[in-house]
Amino acid sequence: MKSLKKKLSEAEKAAWLAFKSVCTHFLGNKKAENYEDLVGDMMKCFRVISCNMSLKLHVLNSHLNFFPQNLGTIRDEHGERFHQDTSIFEKRFSG
Repeated sequence: MKSLKKKLSEAEKAAWLAFKSVCTHFLGNKKAENYEDLVGDMMKCFRVISCNMSLKLHVLNSHLNFFPQNLGTIRDEHGERFHQDTSIFEKRFSG
């Protein structure tokens, strides 16, 4: 991991750290109170390095308040619940 950080530019390091922060403090077991700021910062860092955002990342940013508080604690056996939750997003975007 240290060798990766040495090869990154300052902007790329900022994007990497912002991504790690979102994974830990938003997609982890507990959602931080400032999760909207964390995702917003990550999006800004990605724009600085000219990273094209995928539709999934756009959905994440646009629907932050719809993610359950215990997102990280949902396990694979609850996969059906995940598919039910994502079907709501699909219906919104399909028309």
